[in-house]
Amino acid sequence: MATAEITVRGAGIFGLSIAWACHQRGAKVQVIDPAGPGAGSSGGLVGALAPHVPENWNPKKAFQLESLLMAEGFWAEVQDTGGVSPGYGRLGRLQPIADERTLELAQSRRESAAELWQDHAIWDVRPASDFGDWCPPSPTGMVIHDTLSARMHPRRACAALVAALRAGGVEVAADGHDEGQVVHATGYQGLLDLNALSPRLVGTGVKGQAALLAYDAGAVPQLYADGLHIIPHADGTLAIGSTSEREFIRPDEPDAQLDQVIARAIAAMPQLAGAEVLERWAGVRPRARTRAPMLGEYPDRPGHFIANGGFKIGFGMAPKVAEVMAGLLLDGRDRIPEGFRVSDNF
Repeated sequence: MATAEITVRGAGIFGLSIAWACHQRGAKVQVIDPAGPGAGSSGGLVGALAPHVPENWNPKKAFQLESLLMAEGFWAEVQDTGGVSPGYGRLGRLQPIADERTLELAQSRRESAAELWQDHAIWDVRPASDFGDWCPPSPTGMVIHDTLSARMHPRRACAALVAALRAGGVEVAADGHDEGQVVHATGYQGLLDLNALSPRLVGTGVKGQAALLAYDAGAVPQLYADGLHIIPHADGTLAIGSTSEREFIRPDEPDAQLDQVIARAIAAMPQLAGAEVLERWAGVRPRARTRAPMLGEYPDRPGHFIANGGFKIGFGMAPKVAEVMAGLLLDGRDRIPEGFRVSDNF
């Protein structure tokens, strides 16, 4: 077997996407993860690919916009290659508007979205009645409707990438030796390892809890209400999440906080009452100090690189992260935005 040019350690969304992008460009790739693909926070349930608000523009928001616009083509190619659907669908998002001040702000963002998103997507303010029963209650009677948000099923997305890589002869191995350049996409544990190298906190983990319900809402927008994401998946299930817990004892165990999440979702959308809870999930999402993905060279380890810190936006950022990291690894082209560099977190 030929020696790998790229070793990717970590088979979460960043690791698998980078492996795919490098493989697509003809590199010999191996992926190593002792826990298997999608075993960490990438094996969650929610899958809300939603943009930041279109104002106070910065490199992080510009990068995210590019990635969200790349997503449809990225996931279509993955599905066509491996034959597994990631559950991707750009169906938009609805958000209730609580008061007149928020309504005024939402209307001003409509103008900034037209400038920043151009003709790629819209951020609109519309009567809640336009969306019938599939709309949470809004005190103002108005909702924000954006057409940039998309949904996907995280586990199915990881499985789709595994299948696409397998079609090209790349398997996810439980162990192996480093060969060629090495990418460490090791999530929460990777951040803990980096903390030991730095005089200040490089990153940490934030626990999230989510639930999967047997409820087929059809091809409708995702909802963001009362701080919750409500995501109708293509397979006839519906995901609700999530908590953001900076302090936790049992990282992988759901608890009573998830019951509260489910109750809040039912209060917003009463039609969910009585739906069977198929699964309760908990996991720890890796958050870098800058709150942006952390990309670039591993400190004092020539030939080693880091892709970490996806936190709540890892799936939305993955297509662009993969493109940038493949360019860095294979061409030596450094297109890492301001605020995303490993050095920004040390």
